[in-house]
Amino acid sequence: MSSVIYGITTCDTVRKARKWLGAEGIDARYHDLRKDGLSAETLDHWMAHQPLDILLNRRGTTWKKLPDSDKASEDEAHLKALILDNPTLLKRPIIEHGERVTVGFTPVVQEALKSV
Repeated sequence: MSSVIYGITTCDTVRKARKWLGAEGIDARYHDLRKDGLSAETLDHWMAHQPLDILLNRRGTTWKKLPDSDKASEDEAHLKALILDNPTLLKRPIIEHGERVTVGFTPVVQEALKSV
């Protein structure tokens, strides 16, 4: 089964997830959000599987640096545009594994990845 792990190389959780996937024998291609970017189609796909509140990292440095007017907006189109301009606004890692899209790397996510 083909999997893709999306993240940034400086993220400890992404590094941990990549190492764990390899140890579990789960073949996963790595996609660096900073270097490789993010397409609107990919973001739409994720939003079809996960709510925007799950995908958007409102605790990260990128979010904190945004103007207050951007942070106050709840408009989905506006938030989507912000994410496309700043892919590091996403929680990480995002893993596409088969038909599943998982966000973060918790024991629940690990079990979900093993069960597919």
